[in-house]
Amino acid sequence: MSGRVRLDGRELRREFDRRTVFRDVAFSVAAGETLLVTGRNGSGKSTLVRIICGVLTPSAGSVALESGAGRAADPHMYAGLVAPYLQMFEEFSPMENLGLGAGLRGMPFDARRAAGLLERVGLSGRLHDPVRTFSSGMKQRVKYAFALLHDPPLLVLDEPTANLDEEGIALARSVMAEQRQRGILVVATNDLADAAAYERSVDLDASR
Repeated sequence: MSGRVRLDGRELRREFDRRTVFRDVAFSVAAGETLLVTGRNGSGKSTLVRIICGVLTPSAGSVALESGAGRAADPHMYAGLVAPYLQMFEEFSPMENLGLGAGLRGMPFDARRAAGLLERVGLSGRLHDPVRTFSSGMKQRVKYAFALLHDPPLLVLDEPTANLDEEGIALARSVMAEQRQRGILVVATNDLADAAAYERSVDLDASR
């Protein structure tokens, strides 16, 4: 699916309590491309990220993820999301969290792949420890493993290097580079050092 996937946003608007956060947002991005979302604090970057992932409904407009041959896909099922505000089940271990993620997507849990992902993000030796014992940076690493578990054709990163140390930042940028080779990458950030090279962009400061 990754090689043919396409993401389109059309005339997107979002309002909260009669306040317009953004309006007339549009984009079109294909596999192998990156969409960069920028805007000052409060401009709606995280709101747009949630809409793209299918976890929030726009007040107007639409987002469509095409899986090829005109087939629509459910962004909620096909997207991987990493964001500082996402919460893990803190009483569970990273392996248990990934197991729950697999179940939510209706896919079999591959424990070997999950362990490999957790080791890749630097959590070797902590696979079965409660997440509540982790630092904020370690929790961010768990989120990366969680997001990558199903080989998402669409990977959405909201402030991708938040809470990460130098080694973690290098890991995040490696993940971004790999996603560009296999699918669509969406990065929401104001720090261009955190963004991969990008082909498409949305400036929410211009959409108010």
